[in-house]
Amino acid sequence: MKLLAIDTSNHILGVAIMEDDKVIGEFVTNLKKNHSVRLMPAIEKLLAEVEMDVKELEQISVAQGPGSYTGVRIGLTTAKTLAWALNIPIVGVSSLEVLAYQGSFFDGYICPFFDARRGSVYAGFYKWKNNQLHAVYDDQNLMIDDLLKKIQTENEKVLFISPDIGSFEEHIKDQLGIQAIIPHGPFHIAKPSHLGLASLNHRAAATHEITPNYLRLAEAEANWLKQQKENKQNG
Repeated sequence: MKLLAIDTSNHILGVAIMEDDKVIGEFVTNLKKNHSVRLMPAIEKLLAEVEMDVKELEQISVAQGPGSYTGVRIGLTTAKTLAWALNIPIVGVSSLEVLAYQGSFFDGYICPFFDARRGSVYAGFYKWKNNQLHAVYDDQNLMIDDLLKKIQTENEKVLFISPDIGSFEEHIKDQLGIQAIIPHGPFHIAKPSHLGLASLNHRAAATHEITPNYLRLAEAEANWLKQQKENKQNG
């Protein structure tokens, strides 16, 4: 099966073309540039490089979030449009699960996370069993200190993976000491080929039903709901 994987859920823009679990081509950038402007040209360029017609694709795999609200929407909208136009299945995968694949050879717990601002994070907790990645806990939005307290109770070494590790590394080490394993360099960057690989273990969704997984409301929406509640209470 030939699939196109799309991840714009965070700072990274990544696309990959795969045939089952074989990577045919992959394009990744780590730049502060507009995903909406660059995504389709990246897809078109990659298809041209691997000499594949878009009509040969049999599945679209997309990172569903959490992450950047705008980034998640761009990736999902593009993926849904392609899936609908080509009449092929679409598979959504947690962006945290995709990142956890960077710890494929770690024999222990894996904690991928993204900065959610104001001391909170979007975090997952995973472990490999029998060559399959399993979620130990559901992906969550929680304060970093609450996450670290929860991890302390596991009494086992934990691999932390995050593109935002620089903002949290010192604090994690202070709280967990040798329990925390923190790699360096490209291990903190999600790969679209890992998204494609992960999607092989997920079911396709109806194109019109697949939605972003933000884990929390956008700030503007949360403020609006709060205002509506206050207005209702005040009569």
